Amino acid sequence: MRIDVHSHYWTDDYLDLLVDLGHTDTGTQRGLGAGGGKEIEARLRLMDRAGVELQVLSASPQQPYGENRAKAVAAARYVNDQYAALVDQFPDRFLAFAATPMPHVSESIAELGRALDELHMVGVSMNTTILNHALVEPRFEPILAELDRRAAVLYLHPAGNGACTPLISNFNLTWMVGAPLEDTISIMQLITRGVPARYPRIKIINSHLGGALPMLLQRADDQYQWEAPQTPERPSIAARRMWYDSVGHGHVPALRCAIDSFGADRLMLGTDFPYEAGDVFVRAINYITDPRITDREASAILEGNATALFGISTPASGAPADHPDA
Repeated sequence: MRIDVHSHYWTDDYLDLLVDLGHTDTGTQRGLGAGGGKEIEARLRLMDRAGVELQVLSASPQQPYGENRAKAVAAARYVNDQYAALVDQFPDRFLAFAATPMPHVSESIAELGRALDELHMVGVSMNTTILNHALVEPRFEPILAELDRRAAVLYLHPAGNGACTPLISNFNLTWMVGAPLEDTISIMQLITRGVPARYPRIKIINSHLGGALPMLLQRADDQYQWEAPQTPERPSIAARRMWYDSVGHGHVPALRCAIDSFGADRLMLGTDFPYEAGDVFVRAINYITDPRITDREASAILEGNATALFGISTPASGAPADHPDA
């Protein structure tokens, strides 16, 4: 069973709530094909064309984050209820990651509990930064502790803030360059602060092949002891405690580098729908079976790793799959 772990869904109603919350970047998300109604029907046809049986939906990067506590909570509950309704409508095609009303920690813990326990979502999605603050800041530790207690899946996606530098944002590089840099920075923050070691039960999925990290692992191993001596283990060891989606825009050398750096058992299919749609969506799946990728590696990335991580049994002879309740 092919499971796409990097796929977005949002409706105009939800984006309107984000505008009321103070977001100014919802315009480009409208009309891309990530909504309901006919857009869902077209998405399902595209999934069938590409041989993707199941998508795990996330609101990232359009998370319900905002300083207004009440509005953030309302937006998070709204989108989680939307996702739960869609999964109920198409239980064999969609699963969902929960959204949380960050930076409000106690409310986020309450909402992730509701989403996992009552709405039966399969994990939690967050942006790599919380309103331009690092996820590893001490005030967010209770979130990580709760996710660890629950042995939950945590899916991380760039916020689209240009890594907080005008050298990216002011030069039209926010998504071409900034997004994979956000991935890289976030993962290295997790590693240098020892999150994979201190919270070993959290199943962390990072986006976009881990950004630039596959090319930087040896550099990090060589330099962490003098630059970040508090790091509890070699970065290459910590990196292999996490997972990475396969979004690489069809560039096989990048995928090959990630496999060689992390291991094929740490990668799983991602498409970045609707940003990769149509033929580009199909390419996001097909490039994993390029001759430079072995059959064993491709099988693990396309099917085996995600089914194991989410505890989904592969159906035999056309029987319906068993979906997890948490």
